Amino acid sequence: MKLTFYGVRGSVPTPGQNTAKYGGNTTSILLENNAGEFLILDAGTGIRSLGREIPKGENEIYILLSHNHWDHIQGFPYFDPIYNPQKKITIIPGLTHENEPNAILKQMNGSFFPINPNELAATISVSPIKEDNWEYKTFEILRCKMNHPGGGSAYKITTDEVSIVYATDNELFPPYPVSTSFDEWVQFSRNADFLIHDGQYLPEDYPLKCGWGHSQIQHALDLAKQAQVKNLVFVSHDPDRTDDQLDKLQSELEQSDYEFRILFAYEGLTL
Repeated sequence: MKLTFYGVRGSVPTPGQNTAKYGGNTTSILLENNAGEFLILDAGTGIRSLGREIPKGENEIYILLSHNHWDHIQGFPYFDPIYNPQKKITIIPGLTHENEPNAILKQMNGSFFPINPNELAATISVSPIKEDNWEYKTFEILRCKMNHPGGGSAYKITTDEVSIVYATDNELFPPYPVSTSFDEWVQFSRNADFLIHDGQYLPEDYPLKCGWGHSQIQHALDLAKQAQVKNLVFVSHDPDRTDDQLDKLQSELEQSDYEFRILFAYEGLTL
C-alpha cells in the first residue's frame, strides 16, 4: 500500500515562500495497493499534479469526495484525465446536507469556467452510493458522517491488510448538533494503520473559528490515542500556518510520549 499526498492545505490555496515546504495546494491524495489498483481522495488543487502521475495505461479512475466545499473540488477542471477520451472516471460524492452530488461538475457551468462539463472528453459518472460500506476492486470502503457545515463524508479504506481513515474537515467537538460523536469516531478509527485527520486549529485560533468545521490539533491527538492508531497524519493545514510554524509543531510533537507516529503531511510525502 502506498499513500502519496499532492495537496494538504485547507480552505484556500496558499502559494508563496512561507508555504513552499509543506505546499499550498488543497487536499488530494493518491492511494495505491500492491495489485496496482488505485483511488483518489478529494479533488482539491493538488489533483492537478496528481493527474500527471497516474499509473500509465490505467484508464479507470475512481474519486472519493469528502464534500463539495471549494477546496475539495476546485482542482477537478485542471485534472488532465477529464480531457482524455480513453479515461473512465467515477466520482463518489460525499453525503452533504444539501443533495448536490453534481457540484463538482456544476462549478464548470455557465460563466464559471471556459469549458462546460458536456464538452469533456472522458466518460464521467457521478455515482452516489446509499450504503455506508462497499467495495471497489480490492478496496473495502466504510463511510462515516463528518461534523462540518454542510455535511460530508469520512472514509475508512482497507487494502493489502492496511487500514486508512480519511477524516478531513471534521470538527470533533462542534457547537452544533454532531453527526458523529467523539466516541463513535473512536470506534470508526479503532486500530487504523493511518488516521489522516484535520488539524487546522490551535487553541488560540478557536474562539473565533469554533463552529467552522475543523478540529484543534489536540482533539485529533486525543482521538488517535483513544483509537490506538499506529500513525496520525495531519492535513488541512490552516492557510495562515507557515512552514516554520508547522516545523515547530512537528518538532514539539516528536518530543511527546505518544505511542503512535505523528506527521504533518506535505506535498510529495509518500507513506
